Amino acid sequence: MIKGIELKERFTQPRILVVGDVMLDRYWFGEVSRISPEAPVPVVLVNKSEERPGGAANVARGVAALGAKSILLSVTGKDEAGNRLESLLNNEGVQTKLYRDPEIDTTVKLRVIGRQQQLLRIDFETLPSHEILLAKLTEFTQLLDQIDLVILSDYGKGGLKHIETMISQCNERHIPVLVDPKGDDYHRYRNATILTPNRSEFKQVAGSWNDDHELAAKAQQLKHTLSLKALLITRSEEGMTLYQDNAVFHEPTRAQEVYDVSGAGDTVIATLGVAMAAGYTMQEAVKLANLAAGVVVGKLGTAVVNTEELCEVLPQST
Repeated sequence: MIKGIELKERFTQPRILVVGDVMLDRYWFGEVSRISPEAPVPVVLVNKSEERPGGAANVARGVAALGAKSILLSVTGKDEAGNRLESLLNNEGVQTKLYRDPEIDTTVKLRVIGRQQQLLRIDFETLPSHEILLAKLTEFTQLLDQIDLVILSDYGKGGLKHIETMISQCNERHIPVLVDPKGDDYHRYRNATILTPNRSEFKQVAGSWNDDHELAAKAQQLKHTLSLKALLITRSEEGMTLYQDNAVFHEPTRAQEVYDVSGAGDTVIATLGVAMAAGYTMQEAVKLANLAAGVVVGKLGTAVVNTEELCEVLPQST
């Protein structure tokens, strides 16, 4: 049984390096009372705005919220959005190592929300340059000597161009490396410790299945092909399933009101990484990640879970 007091203490020990694609999530909240005369779209009268770290930045924020030391290595533009993202992260206890590329714009996702529903999302993004990514890779190598675990958060924005080299360097130092994947080519993630695709992402790579037996066969095949220690598939309302060598561990979802699933994957991999680095077994870490995901989907937008909130739901896991 996992105890809250012990968890809080153990969670302060790990040193986690998060690398990947960062973005600034902007929210415009307003009232919808009429349809535009110019086009059949709602008119939103904005009365509130919020900004939150997104992508890998949200993972790093989640690590810090759980009490661990969080270091974020990434690339942003040399612009107002990059400045704002760095400020938000520093305020939440994340140690930022952001390479500022003057040739690109910081990735921004702007969401317009009316009546608690997302009406529109507008994205701004540019791929980082080759030179800035090489400089980031050099610092990655230097940071590994002071790190217990690495999380690679791939949002397909080009920030993990050298991911094969990063995984190889982690393996050489026996540092666990967790990857949140993107796209349909998983070979670049070969030799990672754990891969954490969601159900639709896994289906994109492995194809559809008819039952849990067929799903397990596809999962074990992918794990074997990529030489992973484990594969964790998050399955929305069906919970999450961990596939290890000749073993399957399923953690069902907890019944709760789902408000917003955005950022749930970030919370899963952040909690999984902190728990593993704190010495919990892989299965215990999955239990904690599942509980944390159950908390975060009850929040609006890219949110995080802290140790107090996680400890409050711990009795439900026993």
